[in-house]
Amino acid sequence: MAPPIAFADVLFAAAAALAPPAASAVFAWTAAWARTAEALAPLAAPFPLADPAAREVTFRRLAEAYTEQARGLLDGGADILLIETVFDTLNAKAALYAIDTLCAERGQRVPVMVSGTLADASGRTLSGQTVEAFAVSVSHARLLSVGLNCAYGARQLLPYLERLAAVAGVRVSAHPNAG
Repeated sequence: MAPPIAFADVLFAAAAALAPPAASAVFAWTAAWARTAEALAPLAAPFPLADPAAREVTFRRLAEAYTEQARGLLDGGADILLIETVFDTLNAKAALYAIDTLCAERGQRVPVMVSGTLADASGRTLSGQTVEAFAVSVSHARLLSVGLNCAYGARQLLPYLERLAAVAGVRVSAHPNAG
């Protein structure tokens, strides 16, 4: 039986190939060039917080899975890669490493966005990081933006975005829920 990521690059390439024509159709009435940001899916394999020895997946395996996703998205025509719904920055670091390694192999650069999600009104990620700690955890990367998504509607997300903007050092993005 093939490993679970064996077809991820093919699936992600097919999905990414749908976006450029759709973006062009939506923006056909303008002279602006439409760019597509394609999301790398969060993996259902977070690093355990209390007991690192209990990890069911290695950093290398996470990086391999993210490499397959990124390869497919870039092959499909993605202009920007978005690492989204980050609840565990070690997963995000695996994704950033995968993108950097893949781009180095290909001799290309691609803009990267990282977007975290908050677990509750304390403004912390599921792994317990504050918004500020999340920003610091990904600050080593050359990012187009760092942001927040999913947890709240725009109004509820605003105070956390303001805290993020105070420390980010790069553009700040938001992808709030409708509620």
